[in-house]
Amino acid sequence: MATTPAPPQAPPKPTWAPRRAETAFPWLRPTIRIRLTLLYGGMFLIAGILLLSIIYLLAAQAISTGNQPPFKILSASNEIKVASADCPAVNNATGLTLNEFNSAISECIDQKRHIALDNLLSRSLLALLGLAIIAFAFGYAMAGRVLSPLGRITRTARAVAGSDLSRRIELDGPDDELKELADTFDEMLERLQRAFTAQQRFVGNASHELRTPLAINRTLLEVHLSDPGAPVELQQLGKTLLATNERSEQLVEGLLLLARSDNQIVERKPVDLAEVAGQAVDQVHAEAQAKGVEIRGEQKPAVVQGNGVLLERIALNLVQNAVRYNIPEAGWVEVTTEVQHGQAVLVVSNTGPVVPAYEIDNLFEPFRRLRTERTGSDKGVGLGLSIVRSVARAHGGHIYAQPREGGGLVMRVTLPV
Repeated sequence: MATTPAPPQAPPKPTWAPRRAETAFPWLRPTIRIRLTLLYGGMFLIAGILLLSIIYLLAAQAISTGNQPPFKILSASNEIKVASADCPAVNNATGLTLNEFNSAISECIDQKRHIALDNLLSRSLLALLGLAIIAFAFGYAMAGRVLSPLGRITRTARAVAGSDLSRRIELDGPDDELKELADTFDEMLERLQRAFTAQQRFVGNASHELRTPLAINRTLLEVHLSDPGAPVELQQLGKTLLATNERSEQLVEGLLLLARSDNQIVERKPVDLAEVAGQAVDQVHAEAQAKGVEIRGEQKPAVVQGNGVLLERIALNLVQNAVRYNIPEAGWVEVTTEVQHGQAVLVVSNTGPVVPAYEIDNLFEPFRRLRTERTGSDKGVGLGLSIVRSVARAHGGHIYAQPREGGGLVMRVTLPV
């Protein structure tokens, strides 16, 4: 009898403990709210001071320009002669009356005042635009610096989603809300790692405890059935018990595989779905011929990163179900693989009985079959599609099922390349 592998070791003890600094004055804790208030309040104050200074300088320049005399008196002996570069109306004031001259001077002064105010307004708007650009750039940089711990937490969470439960954030810095969140997340990861390790240990122990007696029963039944002198009734009973034992072994294997496949795949290697589907077709070919089912389809290369044994289980379960739940005559199964939109796609279509759309979701539940009892069927133990869904999810993929027109199903598995 083949030796069974040793079960995993006991779960490791926690190796990381968050450091919580105790402050003498809790109300002085540098929370994110206080830091953001001080940061953006200080930025607003600095921007206001700069804008006020710029407006003051521009106003002083405008006042200095507006206070310059609009004209120069060249002669005042007998006739008033005036020269002005800004007021052409008073350059020749010989024929003007005093009121006309004063009106021309007032109009010239108003014109210069409007010009000075327009220049002040345009330059102030340019200064405000420049300060706004600087403030947005500085605020964006500071916000990124303040929120950078969130990016670190997100990256760690993504790594954990890939089943790397050994990762920890271990965030340094002020004792604020983000550090409290990171410490809480690390504590949760520590507990999850211990829970998953305990689950793996349980699966290993269950595998050892459940397989051994079933293997012994099978060996004993095969030995008794090999006796040519055994009565016919005993041989018939032995065959029935052997079939029941085989069904129990399949159930145990399915449950253990389902438990393992619920976790993410840590060790990944390049696997071609075309090769996996081809091997599944070869294994089911004899059964398909016996049932009169034709297997067809083109398998194009579609390489993914994953576990080859589990991916082969996906293709094998789908092809087996497509062959076993088919029509008695002129049935067919089509198996195709290809790469679409950056994803590897495995499609298994088959003829068969009409499947209502509302019963599609029930097919993926353990021990659920379409219009059949949980026991008394020789087509399987009711875990095939549940295992397929778990393995697909463990590889970051999905499985979709839809009824086919005329009867049967179309199973579509998508996996990231």
